[in-house]
Amino acid sequence: MFSHGHPHTPSGAEMGIAFIIKWLSVVCKLFLLLMMGHVGLDVFCKFFLNQPIEGTLETVSYYYMVSIVFLAFPLVEQRREHLAVDLFFNKFPARLQVWIYVAGMMLACFYYGFFCYQTFLDAIKATRQQETVMANFLFYVWPSRWALPIGSGLLVVLMLLHAIRAVKTGRVEEDGHEVEAAT
Repeated sequence: MFSHGHPHTPSGAEMGIAFIIKWLSVVCKLFLLLMMGHVGLDVFCKFFLNQPIEGTLETVSYYYMVSIVFLAFPLVEQRREHLAVDLFFNKFPARLQVWIYVAGMMLACFYYGFFCYQTFLDAIKATRQQETVMANFLFYVWPSRWALPIGSGLLVVLMLLHAIRAVKTGRVEEDGHEVEAAT
């Protein structure tokens, strides 16, 4: 989360977000392991016992995959591993890089902030209605709706903190970011 070669004392907010992201990454890893075990067991039961595990597709689709993807958004930003195209960016003066970076972060914050807001409203509605999907049994999906606003909300907070740090320090940090030369 912090740049190599440049001393930076993390703020309380940064340390708090880093702690939450660490635990979300544990949750994502747990869901990944559960998904692998669940699907593996389902395949075993299907081919060797002729009895697949009921609800595997729904559980994988609505819980494991959604949680793994959306709860990992802040972790990807923390590691600065989101897609970046910087063909000309690195040639700009440092001050211009900072302002372009901050403008990009504000645009991303606007988009993900709106996404967070809308998915929060959707999660509230799904929770109130105890949302289910059609299956051979009663399958509740409303808890999985909360992964979207949690992941995107933390992403927005982290992007704001990164933008503020860029303005304060006068540089754009690139942890985890590999620049590849054009061939």
